[in-house]
Amino acid sequence: MTDLSHLDSIVDDPDSITEVVLKAMSETDDARLKQIVDALVRHAHAFFREIRLTDPEFEKGLEFVKAIGQATVDDHNEVVLCADVLGFSTLITLLNTADRTNRTPGALLGPFYRGNSPEYADGDSIVAAGSPGAPLFVRCRVVNTAGEAVKNAVVDVWQASPVGLYENQDPEQPDMNLRGRFHTDADGFFRFRSVRPAGYPVPTHGPVGKLLESQHRHPYRPAHIHFVIIADGYETLVSQVFADDSEHLGSDVVFGVNRALVGKFLAHEDGKAPALDVSGLYYTLEYEFVVAEGTPTYPTPPIK
Repeated sequence: MTDLSHLDSIVDDPDSITEVVLKAMSETDDARLKQIVDALVRHAHAFFREIRLTDPEFEKGLEFVKAIGQATVDDHNEVVLCADVLGFSTLITLLNTADRTNRTPGALLGPFYRGNSPEYADGDSIVAAGSPGAPLFVRCRVVNTAGEAVKNAVVDVWQASPVGLYENQDPEQPDMNLRGRFHTDADGFFRFRSVRPAGYPVPTHGPVGKLLESQHRHPYRPAHIHFVIIADGYETLVSQVFADDSEHLGSDVVFGVNRALVGKFLAHEDGKAPALDVSGLYYTLEYEFVVAEGTPTYPTPPIK
């Protein structure tokens, strides 16, 4: 028999393969890439050893990953949705924003963020003419951790409609409805008019929906508004503000609710709405965002 003892990269049993794979990747030039992929291999191999997947189970897992990719199209990102419902997105957000400062917690970007939303003047409406829903007047301020106003910050906002659909999901809504971009004023304030959003189910037509069904989980998110705040000299804040009376606050399918992100959606019927064309019930929301010093980044939109 041929002596192969000097070939230390041959895999002889389940216990030997991990070190062989790590050795094969050992010349990776990018130190951070090496750290990430090495850790992925170690933890994934440990997972497989613990679970002892059968061949059919492994094939089913690969088919699930394949189906996620196939379900991702220009106006729907199943990859992001999967990361959301497994808690990956929220964990990454919290790891990068949860600290001992008083800055506003982050929240996941979600699968419905779009780039190039229309720019509006302070106080403008992001609601297309004829769109239904109870009026909502939002007044927010952006400050730093010292409580000082952050002026000229870019604020991207987007939300679902009162029927629980984003405009790219709903043929009844015009393009870019309930989306807009604003700038903070010299005192850090920005204001806009919208309609009160509704909670909604995440898309369930793809493999992630089947996974939720097999786990006996509901697909719902509580009502909220998304915010991305970008300012020179500060870390970008990706966050959400949730309606305090919304259903599913305690069981968000993507685990995005943080106590500090629950805002007061105040109902009014006093006839003193900020706009003359509003009579009857309307809502107001006031919220203060605290951003931390750092280098701004620019989120990549998951859909067009």
